[in-house]
Amino acid sequence: QVQLVESGGGWVEPGGSLRLSCTTSGITFGDYTLAWYRQVPGDQRELVASITSHRASNYAHSLKARVAIWRDNAKNTVYLQMNNLKPEDTAVYYCNADHPSPYMDRTYWGQGIQVTVSS
Repeated sequence: QVQLVESGGGWVEPGGSLRLSCTTSGITFGDYTLAWYRQVPGDQRELVASITSHRASNYAHSLKARVAIWRDNAKNTVYLQMNNLKPEDTAVYYCNADHPSPYMDRTYWGQGIQVTVSS
């Protein structure tokens, strides 16, 4: 069974930092592109950051200065460090694993974890 489990969310004051973790099971972790998305009520899910199996990373332009993504293949875990958090960062954050092959329709999502930034 494929599972993606996020952790590390919660409440933080503006200007604070959080580190999210996503630990996976049931997939060949090293073959997958990993990503973090976020979604607020009434809006579409948007990409925060992604990292390929070759550790090439991509960030939403507006967040690049404040976030970092990395992966630990030995732990089947991908991380998202977020610094200088702002109220508009409040959202449910989702971990995603996607197989890069166009011949394989395999994409998986975590359950989501709440991040709330307020004073």
